[in-house]
Amino acid sequence: MASVPESVSFGGRLPSFIGRRLTLRAGQELSARIVCFLCALACVLSTIGIVFILAKEAFTFFQAHSPVAFLTGTKWFPAADPPEYGVLPLICGTFLVTVVSGLVSIPLGLLVGVYLSEYAHFKVRKVLKPALELLAGIPSVVFGYLGLNLVTPLLQVFFPKIDATNALAGGIVVGIMTLPMVASLCQDAIAAVPKAMREAAYGLGSTKAEVTAKIVVPSALSGIVAAFILALSRAIGETMAVTIAAGATPKLTFNPAEEIQTMTAYIVNVSKGDVSRGSPEYQTIFAVGLTLFLLTLAMNLLAQRFVRRFRRGYA
Repeated sequence: MASVPESVSFGGRLPSFIGRRLTLRAGQELSARIVCFLCALACVLSTIGIVFILAKEAFTFFQAHSPVAFLTGTKWFPAADPPEYGVLPLICGTFLVTVVSGLVSIPLGLLVGVYLSEYAHFKVRKVLKPALELLAGIPSVVFGYLGLNLVTPLLQVFFPKIDATNALAGGIVVGIMTLPMVASLCQDAIAAVPKAMREAAYGLGSTKAEVTAKIVVPSALSGIVAAFILALSRAIGETMAVTIAAGATPKLTFNPAEEIQTMTAYIVNVSKGDVSRGSPEYQTIFAVGLTLFLLTLAMNLLAQRFVRRFRRGYA
């Protein structure tokens, strides 16, 4: 048998043009890895920087004021003489807005996600989902004025004694803001459930509603709950909508019909005012911001723990 020429067999070596291509590809892979690493590092460093600034300024504030009195006090009047730094009214206002928004966005978002994933025709889904996601592109200040000029007057028809700015209106508009997030994430979680599980349930004689309620939704529970907690975390950190719609009166109340002030609204009001840098009132921004950060962090850790515990993998 005739031997293969060395130019064809390569003599155990790759041709130079293939070697250059492999070297170029390896360089591109390395560059991509470096860029991705730098982006991830920038995110981590940004978070560390935020925490450092908050902790540094808050530590200065807590050197002069008791952290226990700050966390347990029931009156918040930083500009009074003498000032009172009890953050509970701000936490309570934030809690009211978050709960009301959750009552709006969580059931509606879940039902919309179920409908889009299980019931809607693909043509309807193609139109409805982008229309729903348009809500996410509306500025929060628009939602604030929506709550002030539309939601509150409608509420006053049924509740004449409701304040002009109130936690109920603020929570409703924040719930509308977070609705696209809940609906989209719930749909993604439900769509990830394998089709074989649905077909097996249908084979046993289950109806569409039974398959959805007893098979699909429980199988996607971890993703659905993660969507809920992300929406609540988003509601806790909302600023402009609650500043306009919910008011600016720090009040320790659980009545959503009354005017309240959230932690983010207080930060906005003080930041835009004539407050001298380094003053105690200025330092309260960072003390409140650190409290808000810790609350949001706790919710995110809770969501991650729940997702890891109940997550189901599908081959």
